[in-house]
Amino acid sequence: MSRWLKWVVTPLAALILVTGIAGGSGFGGFFASLTGDAGLALAAGESTSDSGKTIIMGTSPDYPPYESVDAKNGGDIIGLDVEIAKAITERLGYTLEISGMDFSGLIAALQTERVDFVMSAMSVTEERKQSIDFSDSYYAARNTIVALKDSGLTTEDALKGKRVGVQLGSTQEEAVMKMEGLGEIKKLDKLPNLILEIKSGRLDAVIVEDAVAAGYTDANPDLSFAMLEPNPEDLGYAIAFPKGSELIPAFNAELQKMKDSGELQTLVDKWFNTKSGVKSTKKGIDFSVLNGYVGYIFKGIFVTLLFTLVSAVFGFIWGGILSLFKISSIAPLRWFATVYTSIFRGTPLLLQLFLIYYGTPQLFNYDISPLMAAGLAFGLNSAAYLSETIRGGIMAVDKGQREAAIALGIPYKTMMISIIFPQAVKNILPALVNECVALVKESSLVSIIGVADLMRRANVVQANTFKAFEALLLVGAIYYVLVLTLTSLAGLLERRMRRSD
Repeated sequence: MSRWLKWVVTPLAALILVTGIAGGSGFGGFFASLTGDAGLALAAGESTSDSGKTIIMGTSPDYPPYESVDAKNGGDIIGLDVEIAKAITERLGYTLEISGMDFSGLIAALQTERVDFVMSAMSVTEERKQSIDFSDSYYAARNTIVALKDSGLTTEDALKGKRVGVQLGSTQEEAVMKMEGLGEIKKLDKLPNLILEIKSGRLDAVIVEDAVAAGYTDANPDLSFAMLEPNPEDLGYAIAFPKGSELIPAFNAELQKMKDSGELQTLVDKWFNTKSGVKSTKKGIDFSVLNGYVGYIFKGIFVTLLFTLVSAVFGFIWGGILSLFKISSIAPLRWFATVYTSIFRGTPLLLQLFLIYYGTPQLFNYDISPLMAAGLAFGLNSAAYLSETIRGGIMAVDKGQREAAIALGIPYKTMMISIIFPQAVKNILPALVNECVALVKESSLVSIIGVADLMRRANVVQANTFKAFEALLLVGAIYYVLVLTLTSLAGLLERRMRRSD
């Protein structure tokens, strides 16, 4: 049994070592390009140049032509907002670093100082001004109604009694909340999901700005859009900063220079005449829209597996320690393990992920990376469940094994590691496999904080192609193959371990 234990522990130790090396120099650039949202994303505090201070921009790269991931050409974040930011920061002597995340998390990232500023087609509103500051505006867009062709939904009055969708946290959300007589309002994080809701018949229309609406209707011939009346209170899009930021005057000065010279209008014309979507004339599912994106999606397999393995290893080790605490004769250790399990099993995993990712910089002044935060959150959560599983496995080992070891004078530590624990693992192997399978599938949650796993990459492709369904089907197939492979390997391992029965 000790030979089996070495056979399992040695590769796990090598995995942790490789993961540590990946976070360092050299290979770190490659690692960052896989786990981040773009090649421009670097480790916290790292600069691409010997001269110039690094400045971090937060954005939600799923809103072309303002910002999107160039999945076909290296995975960099590109778009109108990015080019404006590059021009301003370069003139101010900064090295620009871009951090991608969901739109709903951008303000939180500013408040926790994870980013220095945000450019993500963010409108200036009085509500937002209470928590963040804005630069002068650089563009004003108009809202539109996106709906199925021949639906007749072309005016605000036509939406009365209809099911309307809007992106969570956007200025369009505020506009929709002011509309009267709507039947149902549905708020989602991502526009591709809203478009999919229209196609599936769960929504009648979506409110979105003009440039983005043009991209979606061009790529989806069954959709059309109609302009809404302009809002006189709309202050346009601006650069967002933390409250009291000293960067605002300098950014405003450079932004004004770009307006005066015509450079800003040139960039607007350039990006609004560029359609990144793939036009499709086929009805239903058309996998040809994924041409050029399959390789980008497949890179997410490495991130998903790495995250799953590291979380599983950490959860298994910490869960094993907690299980020993639970059967210990020392009362404080039992109390600690019981309270720990109760907390982590009694609160949502997504909440734990947010607390670690956004809370760590505030509480400990440490800029934890998204992948590290995800691994820690999932490992700690998994340990709470595994501790009960492992404890049950230990208690299921025949008492005679323990009594015989004690009679032979074998120390407690040696008895647990060499005799009891291997037998317990053998008994609970199916439960351990189930936990690993759950980690593989739940890993899709890490896309919310910007980790470029399979699900995040599918969202990027959705945004780039303006097609909502095909990328999800491909990623679903990949997840299924990963789980099927993991289950098959576990079956082989279980049969090998049963040879001694």
